Parts: sequence; C-alpha cells; structure tokens
Amino acid sequence: MIGYVTLGTKDLAKAAEFYDAIAADLDTPRMMEFENFIAWGKPEGAAGVALTKPFDGNAATVGNGVMVALEAKDKEQVHRLHEIALAHGGTCEGPPGPRGEGFYAGYFRDPDGNKLNAFIMG
Repeated sequence: MIGYVTLGTKDLAKAAEFYDAIAADLDTPRMMEFENFIAWGKPEGAAGVALTKPFDGNAATVGNGVMVALEAKDKEQVHRLHEIALAHGGTCEGPPGPRGEGFYAGYFRDPDGNKLNAFIMG
C-alpha cells in the first residue's frame, strides 16, 4: 500500500550522508534527486524513503509518533544499520533486541530527529 515515505530536513546534504550509508547496506540506491529532494528506492521495489526541504519554506519538524521502519534481512543487518545510523550522526532510541515474540528491532533518529527503526519479523 505505501509507495514511499518523505521526511523533512533542514540540511539536505548532511541528511543525505546519513541515508546514503543506511541505503548502501540495504542495497537501495538513490533513484531520484533534485536540488531540494532526494529519494532512495528501486523502481518496482518496496516502498522507499525520501528527504525534502519543506516546500512551504517553513522549518522541518519531527512528527510526534511518526516512525519509518526499514526491513532488514537478518538480525546482523539490524545491528549493522543501527551502528551505521549512530556513526553518521544519528542517535539511539533503543538498541537492537527482541521486542516481543517474533519481532526484533533497533531504533534510532536521523540527524534531523526523525525516528526510524531496522527490524525483522520471525
């Protein structure tokens, strides 16, 4: 159902470094890029993530309760993505580990404060 998710940023170049590193480990390249917008994904693939400077010119803000979940291929990738996020200006919102039966995730925020996680089911 979801085609892609767009998050706001105040510093597109800095945020792009964060998402380039995450996307590289997920084997998901940049698929669209403009002066104020970058999207990562694969045509005909799963939902992607995009960053933009807000069109209305106002400051980018974090949505309270909003989170983007990135599907990992295994627990090792969950850990790796969490480490990559922290190494590229992200902050920890919960280390990788089990979160109930059949769900394993690590939580982090990007340099703008947007919340994400890397997860696996099963």
